[in-house]
Amino acid sequence: MVEVPPERFEELVAEALDDIPEDLARLMRNVAIFVEDRSPEGDLMGLYEGTPLTERGDWYAGSLPDRITLYREDICAVCADDEEVADEVYTTVVHEIAHHFGIDDDRLDELGWC
Repeated sequence: MVEVPPERFEELVAEALDDIPEDLARLMRNVAIFVEDRSPEGDLMGLYEGTPLTERGDWYAGSLPDRITLYREDICAVCADDEEVADEVYTTVVHEIAHHFGIDDDRLDELGWC
């Protein structure tokens, strides 16, 4: 396990989001990104909560933002150094954004993102 201070972890999340292709980032709608210390289960890297873009209809208007949460301590617990943390943050950001776009875990596994 590596220790990464909350401020540095949030910088890594911001860097990962900046690396998302602009064309894709522009398509993201009504989603907020959060960082928490630990998942309730204690073993989640990230979590997408909301309605994927592929399932939204007229009823979705006025809904609260979807939520993507990254869990700092859970990610740090599986990493040996800062570089691994940065890589895992990027992978987790991509994984959770994929859920926002309606891509499920089976497809992400086929693509090598699980």
